[in-house]
Amino acid sequence: MVLAEGGFAEDFDGVVSSPCISICRMTADRSHCQGCFRTLEELRAWGKADAVQRREIWGRLLVRAGVEHPAPDRVHASD
Repeated sequence: MVLAEGGFAEDFDGVVSSPCISICRMTADRSHCQGCFRTLEELRAWGKADAVQRREIWGRLLVRAGVEHPAPDRVHASD
């Protein structure tokens, strides 16, 4: 289930859509994509990531994008 205020409920087990918006270019410092805010590592990992990992990526990219995340305490770095 997707939460009304944005983000995913902890028990969500559906398909986690890609954040790609077809603006695929890296920032000048190559820290992340200007379109979806994913890092190179996250872009590489996406295809093999399970739903939990994809939600974690979404949480980190929302923070990177400056979007208020409904539950930042649920976002865990995997590095």
